[in-house]
Amino acid sequence: MGDMANNSVAYSGVKNAVKEANHGDFGVTLAELRSLMELRAADALHKIQECYGDVHGICAKLKTSPNEGLSGNPADIERREAVFGKNFIPPKKPKTFLQLVWEALQDVTLIILEIAAVVSLGLSFYQPPGGNESLCGSVNVGEEEEESEAGWIEGAAILLSVVCVVLVTAFNDWSKEKQFRGLQSRIEQEQKFTVIRGGQVIQIPVADIIVGDIAQVKYGDLLPADGVLIQGNDLKIDESSLTGESDHVKKSLDRDPMLLSGTHVMEGSGRMVVTAVGVNSQTGIIFTLLGAGGDDEEKEKEKEKKEKKSKKQDGAVENRNKAKAQDGAAMEMQPLKSEDGGDGDEKDKKKANLPKKEKSVLQGKLTKLAVQIGKAGLLMSAITVIILVLYFVIDTFWVQKRPWLAECTPIYIQYFVKFFIIGVTVLVVAVPEGLPLAVTISLAYSVKKMMRDNNLVRHLDACETMGNATAICSDKTGTLTMNRMTVVQAYINEKHYKKIPEPEAIPEKTMAYLVTGISVNCAYTSKILPPEKEGGLPRHVGNKTECALLGLLLDLKRDYQDVRNEIPEEDLYKVYTFNSVRKSMSTVLKNSDGSFRIFSKGASEIVLKKCFKILSANGEPKVFRPRDRDDIVKTVIEPMASEGLRTICLAFRDFPAGEPEPEWDNENDIVTGLTCIAVVGIEDPVRPEVPDAIRKCQRAGITVRMVTGDNINTARAIALKCGILNPGEDFLCLEGKDFNRRIRNEKGEIEQERIDKIWPKLRVLARSSPTDKHTLVKGIIDSTVFDQRQVVAVTGDGTNDGPALKKADVGFAMGIAGTDVAKEASDIILTDDNFTSIVKAVMWGRNVYDSISKFLQFQLTVNVVAVIVAFTGACITQDSPLKAVQMLWVNLIMDTLASLALATEPPTEALLLRKPYGRNKPLISRTMMKNILGHAFYQLVVVFTLLFAGEKIFDIDSGRNAPLHAPPSEHYTIVFNTFVMMQLFNEINARKIHGERNVFEGIFNNAIFCSIVLGTFVVQLISTIPTSRLKFLKEAGHGTQKEEIPEEELAEDVEEIDHAERELRRGQILWFRGLNRIQTQIRVVNAFRSSLYEGLEKPETRSSIHNFMTHPEFRIEDSEPHIPLIDDTDAEDDAPTKRNSSPPPSPNRNNNAVDSGIHLTTDKNKSATSSSPGSPLHSLETSL
Repeated sequence: MGDMANNSVAYSGVKNAVKEANHGDFGVTLAELRSLMELRAADALHKIQECYGDVHGICAKLKTSPNEGLSGNPADIERREAVFGKNFIPPKKPKTFLQLVWEALQDVTLIILEIAAVVSLGLSFYQPPGGNESLCGSVNVGEEEEESEAGWIEGAAILLSVVCVVLVTAFNDWSKEKQFRGLQSRIEQEQKFTVIRGGQVIQIPVADIIVGDIAQVKYGDLLPADGVLIQGNDLKIDESSLTGESDHVKKSLDRDPMLLSGTHVMEGSGRMVVTAVGVNSQTGIIFTLLGAGGDDEEKEKEKEKKEKKSKKQDGAVENRNKAKAQDGAAMEMQPLKSEDGGDGDEKDKKKANLPKKEKSVLQGKLTKLAVQIGKAGLLMSAITVIILVLYFVIDTFWVQKRPWLAECTPIYIQYFVKFFIIGVTVLVVAVPEGLPLAVTISLAYSVKKMMRDNNLVRHLDACETMGNATAICSDKTGTLTMNRMTVVQAYINEKHYKKIPEPEAIPEKTMAYLVTGISVNCAYTSKILPPEKEGGLPRHVGNKTECALLGLLLDLKRDYQDVRNEIPEEDLYKVYTFNSVRKSMSTVLKNSDGSFRIFSKGASEIVLKKCFKILSANGEPKVFRPRDRDDIVKTVIEPMASEGLRTICLAFRDFPAGEPEPEWDNENDIVTGLTCIAVVGIEDPVRPEVPDAIRKCQRAGITVRMVTGDNINTARAIALKCGILNPGEDFLCLEGKDFNRRIRNEKGEIEQERIDKIWPKLRVLARSSPTDKHTLVKGIIDSTVFDQRQVVAVTGDGTNDGPALKKADVGFAMGIAGTDVAKEASDIILTDDNFTSIVKAVMWGRNVYDSISKFLQFQLTVNVVAVIVAFTGACITQDSPLKAVQMLWVNLIMDTLASLALATEPPTEALLLRKPYGRNKPLISRTMMKNILGHAFYQLVVVFTLLFAGEKIFDIDSGRNAPLHAPPSEHYTIVFNTFVMMQLFNEINARKIHGERNVFEGIFNNAIFCSIVLGTFVVQLISTIPTSRLKFLKEAGHGTQKEEIPEEELAEDVEEIDHAERELRRGQILWFRGLNRIQTQIRVVNAFRSSLYEGLEKPETRSSIHNFMTHPEFRIEDSEPHIPLIDDTDAEDDAPTKRNSSPPPSPNRNNNAVDSGIHLTTDKNKSATSSSPGSPLHSLETSL
């Protein structure tokens, strides 16, 4: 600890130096207080006595009153904040947007895409040295010049798509982080603490606590600052978060008065003077040390995250760590475990990983699926590439028997690279990039919407886990009931009143015991305040059961506040506070004559066992024998309990003045020999909406169990009212003792087999301790009775529910009644403490799961069809009918949007009509498989029909076997459009995955879905309208119109073509290649589509392009390639080669350079630049 002190002092040495010089006019400095707070037990007592006398001495030096507190004067508060600091620990810096972008880029699919894009880009700019192409064989994969100009588009499009995905992912993570910070600050702002200022007990936000405040501490509090105890009742603190000691530490003025921030009050109550806040408190010191070592921790976490990263679904895990890290004081205390805080980092990591060791159900399944799809995609793309390469090699070197010429190598390599790109296209198609996005969107959307349903989700994946819940272990008080306790029956003076008696009916003596006993023996923090609204119910503050008793006094026309004013809390001689073991609370008063009186209240059967007397009808005590006790149990307590009332017994005992003072620490000797004053029945009405919610759960295959500290009869009655138990069913209701006896062997060890015999039938566990709850939850989770592992949700509000909440798959803490400790351990906070909100959480959880399934059904149909089309297309026609860019349009735009559309479907009640999926059920059900394969089959039939018979059906030119990278053909445009439209309508089919007939049901409830489907439809239409339809572009250039060509030229009949003409044709094809380059600059070219192509039959009838090219805007220097004519090539020499290498120009309007409608002359004497702009059609001369 000493090291820690030096460390911390060194760490903030500079700050302290400044502050010490300016410690205002307080009698104590910041450094002195800090060094005091680092001492424990005896050392601390010694130091306090030596330096300050006692706690009141500290209060005096801090200028505060132990009873009245601070004045609350703003100037004073400011001065204290300036000297001693604020109660605020600055949070760790969030990740920057760029860091998140970098993380998103680590995704494997994206890396593959990036590599493919870079390769594709590089190749599009690489111009191979032209070998003599004629020698290198001409498989249908001709490299068209025009396309190489536009070749970069594909790579750029892929990169653009990667950028889109990365930005969306990073933005999602960033907004998630922001949401969590907001959530954190919201939880922190909601955290209030009770202090005394100006003699008034008020609640202030934790951040406003300052040094010198007098704070009231009670059971269940998480201490927000360091302090020294002024007065305490049986105070026990759990300091394990600081020291690692699991035993509760007793705090008292004469043994150990030091209270530390971040520790939990497990029992008792008291007041303390605050001596250190914020970064100077014990928690704060550790935080600053952690902050200093933050960088290494980051690196550690990075490592850890990479291991966890399977695809990118670890967002939730990482957020869980973030949430933990910022969540109050759960993880930050760790380093103190070792003396010097050395192993802090490891502990920290362990702690971050501790909750939820396994992945959430959905994450596990998605990871598996992603890996399977990835492998399948790689396999398909590899096969595609191999087939293409083999086809090319066999066709070129085997069928056509060509030698491999050195100068041809670059051209061959280019072919191979084209094949590689087709392979990558297939891979791109196979991998569903939309998936991680769909998961993130779905979860983020659900969490936002769940806020409206009173579920404050602290860990993202809890939302989805909840959809798979098979068991809910719920508290009774406040969750199933309204937690508005009222006394409705009483047994007083040997009479059972079915409703509250009139004050006159009760003897004065009994009334005096009742009034004093209830007023004093209820925590002073419990009180009844006037209603907030006119005509509303009075507000109950503090413990609800105690409020019911105080309410009884008000009903009896008595005021408890008068008694409390007469006997202030510090005059209470000794208090045995309520805890889950005692199940009772007792308070000792010292009378003026030196005698003592103890008042006790608690669970009726427990307190009655200690009663030896009872007040008779006239208010005098009389003997109370065990036989009488059994009578009361049978005639009073059981009937009350069977009506669902909680029974509380009130009793007292007197210690006469003459006797020696009792040994107060020996509680069992003190709280015995009591006199019973009354037994009261407290009703906590069942929430009206609960029975219906429980019915829904049972229909949805979720077993609801009630775990309560109440009497078994009360619990059974409430369980019947709620519908947890139904008459005539064979179920178990056990008490904690009984449960423990049945699950332990002779040695007292818990055996899983024994638990397995009990839990499937167990519905109510009454009089249970927190350890019983934890044992039950653990037993159900570890059980192997059923083939499915159970997914358990637990609700809790008390400090002692922490372990069970942490152990459960999903822990629900109560937002209103819950203690800080419970909220700390939970995954979801119910802001309205209502069981129906849990049912809503189940609905949202199942909806997330279904949304992902819907998206998968849609995405996999697209993928299956696209992969098969790309694969067969590439193998049969040497070219994928769906280009990489088109595929990315489908993959990115459609899938991203589809994930948004399908992930935002609102949940319906129908989700609660099916059983939970469980951990082992595959993500893709049989129905989904049937849908996917059915739709895929139908789509493939349509696509292949269009691909191989489309030109006949629509009477257009075939787009097949076009040179790779030819301009887009009408044929393939039809194929692509049909494909996209089928996906679009399949998106509507994907809305239902359980085999429902009507896919349109509720479609208009989701505005996002409708707008996305419409939007995609419109964009798709716009993107495929050919330019020639856009008339306004036609005016840009004027081509030769059909009429301008003399008819006799057209009419010239086609004579058989001899070698020379063939030669000429080859020349023309080269010409076109040169001119295709120009095409990119001349957008106008499309305007000539319709112009004369009959004239192409013969080389002689070509209209010239010169006049067209010599317009100033189209002037192109040196673009005339050398065209071999008959005179400068030896026709005989390579005629055979020519025959092979020049396919006759097809009358294809779409695919060849010819469709440009640019008609050429092969006049060797005219260069493209020589002909004057004005020249008419004189260039129709032929070169023969």
